Amino acid sequence: MTTMWLAVTVQAVLLLVLMLACYLWVRSLKQRTAGQLELLEKRIDFSARQQEHAKLEVEELRAGIIGVGQRVLQLESTLTQLNNQLSSSLRELSDKQQAMEMTDPESKIYSRAMKMVQLGADLDEIMRECELPRAEAELLFNLHQQKRQL
Repeated sequence: MTTMWLAVTVQAVLLLVLMLACYLWVRSLKQRTAGQLELLEKRIDFSARQQEHAKLEVEELRAGIIGVGQRVLQLESTLTQLNNQLSSSLRELSDKQQAMEMTDPESKIYSRAMKMVQLGADLDEIMRECELPRAEAELLFNLHQQKRQL
């Protein structure tokens, strides 16, 4: 009977040791899992903050792009208006110049000299054909040569 009690006691002790080992293993597993869970939660929080930061940057960029687009449209409109005004002014100036050329015989000489410069005549040829003094011929020549270079 004592051997039976001894066998039962040994079995009970072994069962207790086995239960203790299982308990320690489960506790260790729980701690590791809790650590991994905490690490994952930190990563999720970090990713959420990064995502929010990126979202704010995208919104700032979008607002900036919209502002730039509006400014480009304004500048394009202003440029079109200025271009139209310039074209109108050039037409008026050309009309006035033509009217003056028709009425003023002296301006016909200058118009002819300008045309000769545009066609590539040299200074002596302009002076000879238009009967202009050297200073006036040089002035016309230099002015219209600069226009051709632009």
